[in-house]
Amino acid sequence: MTCVPATTEKKLGLAIDLDTCVGCQACVTSCKEWNTGGRTAPLTDLKPYGADVDGVWYNRVHLYEHETDGMNRTVHFPRSCLHCEEPACVTVCPTGASYKRSSDGIVLVDEDKCIGCKLCSWACPYGAREFDVDVGVMKKCTLCVDRIYNDRLPEEDRVPACVAACPTGARHFGDFGDPESPISKLSAERGGVALMPELGYRPTNRYLPPRSRTSPPVQPLMPAEHIEADGFLGWVDRILSR
Repeated sequence: MTCVPATTEKKLGLAIDLDTCVGCQACVTSCKEWNTGGRTAPLTDLKPYGADVDGVWYNRVHLYEHETDGMNRTVHFPRSCLHCEEPACVTVCPTGASYKRSSDGIVLVDEDKCIGCKLCSWACPYGAREFDVDVGVMKKCTLCVDRIYNDRLPEEDRVPACVAACPTGARHFGDFGDPESPISKLSAERGGVALMPELGYRPTNRYLPPRSRTSPPVQPLMPAEHIEADGFLGWVDRILSR
């Protein structure tokens, strides 16, 4: 059994805004691109152009239809490792390959120790583990440790690849261990949710729930028939109105 540190100096993690995520897959693609050439490379692809596509992806986006406030909406739900404070994937590992760092709380896999037994993937209730059949080891999100501590990168780029790539700003990175950090304040303000807290694994990552879409109907300033367009658009309007 692998032990988990009693406390960590930081609690690095992600806050994912389900209100602004549009499911564009930019985070998925950027994650794959960075990590397939990084410390956990390669991220194997199996039959990428065939009928049975498979491979290793640290981040996957799922789509759900959800009814709220009497309205239906599509929710794009990114899924990756949540870097739990009490990770079952770590405590079940027989070789110590899965471990949680005391410095920043990131959960990682030492591939040199991994024997591919898959116990960690069975223990993880979030489906965050990815088994690389070509290499025979388990892999997972690292929060881009080879990026966030890379002093050769500009400071603004020292964030996980998925965060840097998000075009809508739906992904946020920071220290949840500091209640005054921007990510902690954002999570508190938006009511950040930890997935399945009843299991007791205490995920670090938070999901910011979609905002309510209920709002009074917008009234036009004047009836449409009283609005007169000028110039070219006015000419088109007059032609089509004959």
